[in-house]
This record gives sequence, C-alpha cells and structure tokens, in this order.
Amino acid sequence: MKTFQGHHLIKPESLTWRPSNLMRIPNADYLECTGSENMGARLWRLPPRSANTLHKHIRAEEFYFVLEGTGRLRVGDETLTVPRYGGVLVGPDQLRQVFNDTDAEVLWLIIGAPEELEFLQGSRSQMDLSLIYPVDPKQLPMELAGVEWPPAR
Repeated sequence: MKTFQGHHLIKPESLTWRPSNLMRIPNADYLECTGSENMGARLWRLPPRSANTLHKHIRAEEFYFVLEGTGRLRVGDETLTVPRYGGVLVGPDQLRQVFNDTDAEVLWLIIGAPEELEFLQGSRSQMDLSLIYPVDPKQLPMELAGVEWPPAR
C-alpha cells in the first residue's frame, strides 16, 4: 500500500454521483480521484424509506457521520439513532447497515480505513464476498418492514 504524498483539493463540482450496485443508493466517492490506497470516503444520500447493504469488513474500521437529517444505523442487533453532526465508529467484524426510516432524505459521510486491498483497482486477488456479506446484503432492518427496497431498475 503506497502512502499518498502532497495534497489533493476535491471540489464539490468534481464529484461524480452514482447509484450503488446492490441497493441503488446515490453516493459520491471523495477519494477515488486521488488514488488513495489507505482510506475511503464517500457521501451517501439515503432517500426516505431506504437502506444500504447489510455488511461488515475484513480489516477496515468505518466512521459514520450525519451531515443532514437524522441517521439510523444498525450494528449487530442494536439500532442507533445518530443526530445531525453525530458520528459512530464501527469495527471491522461488526455487521452494520445504514438505513432511513423517515420521510426526509439523510446525508452521511462514511470514512473507512484501511482500504480493503481486494477492492482497489488493479487488484490481482479475488474478494471472497461472503466475508463482507455473510448474510443477505439486501435484507432490510425491522424498522423498514413492508418496504420494498431497492427500487426496480
């Protein structure tokens, strides 16, 4: 893993928003354009009545920070309510899922380190996805019972 040298200014207009692969949550990768191999940082804009994947990590710790709205996060069997400007640090082996059971959009900044080496561009090793998704990653928390997410493509 190489250490980033110098600095890299990222302007909001240079961010590219895209829907996530499994759950179709709009997100923008802050560090993709920098080539950082040590950490990841993404904005996640959770629409009302939505959820991100239920997952864990092999090595990465993640810091979840709410920029707008009231955040909801399940970690293991516990559901946390995170106020605007509040944050939660989650260790690698903890099953976690950001979700939104309100009628308002919620904006999260999620920072993780170290980056999972297998996810880096150009990696020669194949990721065993069962290590990240030990259960159905599209499973919704009980707070979203009856909701259908992700939306049909």
